[in-house]
Amino acid sequence: MGLFDFASDLGKKLFGSEDEAGDKLKEHVESDNPGVKDLKVEVQDGVAKVSGEAESPSAFEKAILMVGNALGISSVKAEEMTVQGEPAVEPAVEEVQYYVIQSGDSLWKIASEFYGNGAKYQAIFEANREVIKDPDLIYPGQKIRIPKQD
Repeated sequence: MGLFDFASDLGKKLFGSEDEAGDKLKEHVESDNPGVKDLKVEVQDGVAKVSGEAESPSAFEKAILMVGNALGISSVKAEEMTVQGEPAVEPAVEEVQYYVIQSGDSLWKIASEFYGNGAKYQAIFEANREVIKDPDLIYPGQKIRIPKQD
C-alpha cells in the first residue's frame, strides 16, 4: 500500500454519497488546514482527486492522509497538487516513513517500535495532529506519518 492507496472500508465517515464527498472532504481538510490553499477535491468510484497548493511537503502529505483516511476512499490522486509552486507527484521530500495502524497498536507501541522509546509517541501525534485528533483514538487501517528522529 503506497501513500496514495487506502483501505476504503475503514476510516471516519465524512460523507453519505459521492455527490457530496468532494465538498465534505474539502471541509474536513480545511477545518484543520495543514497548510493548503485553493484546495479542490473530487470523488468518483472511491478515488479522490485533489488539487491545490501546499506550503510544505508535510502539508501535502497531511492533506493526502486526511482525505485518504476517510471511509469510502480507496486512493487519492494528487497530480494537480503543488508544493510551493512545484509539482507534488512524489511524496516525502522530507525524511518520513508511513505506517498503517494494526489491531492492538497504540502510539506508545508504535513509538517503541520506530524510536526505541514509547515516551516519544508525542512526536508521532504532533506529526499527525490533523489526522489523529486524540492520541488514544487510532484505528486499524489508518495511515499515519512517522517522522525521522534525530
